Amino acid sequence: MTKKTVLAAAFVAAAALTLSACGSNDDNAKKPIADVSVEAKTKAATVLDQPFTKPNLVLTDTHGKKYDLREQTKGKPTLIYFGYTNCPDVCPLIMSNIAIAKKALPKADQDKLQVVFVTTDPERDTPSSLGTWLKSQDASFVGLTGDFPAIQAGARQIGIGIDAPKKEKGTVVSMHGSQVIAFSPKTDKGYLVYSEDTSPDDYTKDLPKIVKGETP
Repeated sequence: MTKKTVLAAAFVAAAALTLSACGSNDDNAKKPIADVSVEAKTKAATVLDQPFTKPNLVLTDTHGKKYDLREQTKGKPTLIYFGYTNCPDVCPLIMSNIAIAKKALPKADQDKLQVVFVTTDPERDTPSSLGTWLKSQDASFVGLTGDFPAIQAGARQIGIGIDAPKKEKGTVVSMHGSQVIAFSPKTDKGYLVYSEDTSPDDYTKDLPKIVKGETP
């Protein structure tokens, strides 16, 4: 099925692929950065008609070791999110929602699922601080940091825009797209987009199929 509609494309451009300033009420914090076609809209996810290729990212994990995203998640169901640990609201909520849903999976499926958090604030999110923050969510979550230009380029490969952190009203704010992209273990393509409004129940319903490479 390859149905494409103007409304669907507009939805993704205006709502799914946006920049979000965590903790900011600035109306200019959100702006469309890309347009992609969609095949369908499930209750929770946007199903892409033309899936994303997994970002070509080689960064540093929370143990200080080199992490090749494509190589180390090859053939595995993978969720990727770009955010930062000092985010006061959206980032911890999204990671918590995923962690809750992951615990509902059978142990074997939990071991298969890869959840990758790539920082958009690498200057403050060192491997150590990133690792400590992720352990409070789920110890198995992978945290990646590195050079900001490389991270920004990797994010744009999957339609997510991020801006360099900047000071705003006495604090440092990182503007970034707040979508979670799900990659199939069968094709290594990113075929599902989840917004920041996705609930733990939504993820709980969808994760079993994502692990199998099926469309929810």
